[in-house]
Amino acid sequence: MRVLITGGAGFIGSNVVRECLARGWAVTVLDNFTTGYRENLPSDANLRSIDGDIRDASAVDNALGGVEAVFHLAAAVGNVRSIEDPREDSEVNVLGTIRVLEGMRRSGTRRLVMSSSAAIFGEPRRLPIDEAHPTEPDSPYGVSKLAAEKHCLCYGRLYGWQVTCLRYFNVYGVNQRYDAYGNVIPIFATRLLRDEPLIVYGDGEQTRDFVDVEDVARANRCALEAGISGPFNIGSGVATTINELAALIQSCAGRSATVRHDPARPGEVRRSVADLAASRRSLAYTPEVDLRRGLGRYFTWLRSLDRAVQ
Repeated sequence: MRVLITGGAGFIGSNVVRECLARGWAVTVLDNFTTGYRENLPSDANLRSIDGDIRDASAVDNALGGVEAVFHLAAAVGNVRSIEDPREDSEVNVLGTIRVLEGMRRSGTRRLVMSSSAAIFGEPRRLPIDEAHPTEPDSPYGVSKLAAEKHCLCYGRLYGWQVTCLRYFNVYGVNQRYDAYGNVIPIFATRLLRDEPLIVYGDGEQTRDFVDVEDVARANRCALEAGISGPFNIGSGVATTINELAALIQSCAGRSATVRHDPARPGEVRRSVADLAASRRSLAYTPEVDLRRGLGRYFTWLRSLDRAVQ
């Protein structure tokens, strides 16, 4: 089987690439390499890489040649970034997604796994968050991912496609670079290796559901193989406070740092943890990597990068 992975050179996308190649599938990657890295892609005879943007219909059509299924991961990511530039956020996440869907319609490709986000929920009314939870996003990013998800599910109903939308919680792991826009684990880890203080926004008692990218990549493959349409949560099912994360990340790295508290940032929820009952039941998805083990593996990878300690 040949699959297309949009954003395949990115953090999550590159891990999905490896998961698919390990399955023996032929993989086409479409990426404009603005946030993706060519070195994230392995050298493999079954891998074809195309330099292009999902907003470019001709690039999408080219990438879809001979493709039986699409993993759509290309996106503008981050709450803070979306607040600073909501137009770019929606152009990529909404209009870019429509370009992919229209390309699939033209090519006859009928299977799609779309990467959505827990940001669509906003501040939760109940915990854990299940798929039926109200969607009231608190940032343009959450709004654009919700719109993209709705477009994908709509196309699935219109044309009889298999469409699975995976609502990721806080993904971390190998190939995730430092990002000043809010990916807390690479920020903490990189600052720790540089002997810089860890900055916690607010009191640090806000909770997040951290899930290792290896589990997320496996969830993508499980979603395609399950043959079931609909939205599903992908997380660890464990709530961790940012204060707990700061302590654990120092323990895993074997070094200490000053922890500084700055004012809370707008557009960020107070509590978050996934209900995984539906994804366990329908996708056979069960998280396997706990946070301590995942952080240990992440530090091993991060220390291999010269840029991590510069």
